[in-house]
Amino acid sequence: MIKVENLTKTFGPKVAVNDVSFTVERGEVLGFLGPNGAGKSTTMRMVTGFLPPTAGRVTIGTHDMLEDPVPAKRLIGYLPESAPCYSDMTVIGFLSFAAEIRGLRGDAIKKAVHRAVEMCFLENVLHQSVDTLSKGYRHRTCFAQSIIHDPEILVMDEPTDGLDPNQKHEIRQLIKRMGEKKAIIFSTHILEEVEAACTRAIIIDLGKVVANGTPQELKRKAPNAGAILLRVSGVAAEAVTGKLRAVDGADRVQLVKEENGTVTARIFPKSSSNGEFSKAVGAAAQGWRVEELHIEEGKLDEYFRSITASDTLKK
Repeated sequence: MIKVENLTKTFGPKVAVNDVSFTVERGEVLGFLGPNGAGKSTTMRMVTGFLPPTAGRVTIGTHDMLEDPVPAKRLIGYLPESAPCYSDMTVIGFLSFAAEIRGLRGDAIKKAVHRAVEMCFLENVLHQSVDTLSKGYRHRTCFAQSIIHDPEILVMDEPTDGLDPNQKHEIRQLIKRMGEKKAIIFSTHILEEVEAACTRAIIIDLGKVVANGTPQELKRKAPNAGAILLRVSGVAAEAVTGKLRAVDGADRVQLVKEENGTVTARIFPKSSSNGEFSKAVGAAAQGWRVEELHIEEGKLDEYFRSITASDTLKK
């Protein structure tokens, strides 16, 4: 449904997006991650035809965005950054207008507005003007216009920005449900949203794709994934780390914390097969008062920082 090939965008000497390629199929929800200034919003603006690329190609369905923009854009619902709306319109007026410019007429407009209002929980503010809305309701109003024509493709820039925790949960669940039948791409800074709603994630940094995979695949690449975390009490830190370094298959041992007679250590195996290694660590800890022993799953935020933090500090 979305095919991005070697997409590049420059602004004078600055390269904002550098040779980015990816695809999104129907039934996929793609999370687009990256630090500030990484090129996420610029990429999404090119995908939706809002900005022309310096080089590369965007195909929406079977339509080239540059050569055949109108039918390509008909397939897309777009929630831009900062959720722009016409502030002098009422919510119902704005949504009716959005439905009309999307080609709907008569009863079809009323049905589309009713569906979008219900999905985005806007019943209480229908007749308020947009400029009197809270940031959360304003954002939901712009979200509603993006789905007013029931598009096959949704492109959303920070779809939960400004929402309270309950509203964020509702929108994430809505995105997940819609993603079963549509192709969806959305950018976010909130890593828990990727795990909650996405089937796949791309991490972009300095305009380049640096990671692409399912949330589980990316978590397994985190620096601590597969390590054994051990917490014991009543034993000196030197004795713990010394004995753990001697465990067969141990690559290195990291002292995480020593506090109030309790020692927490992390043991990294030489290979990814850690079932037997976990047993070996448990055997080494016999005679100690073990308070915690488990294999670490790996965290998305750890992996994100490991591949973007050093570049971010240089910006």
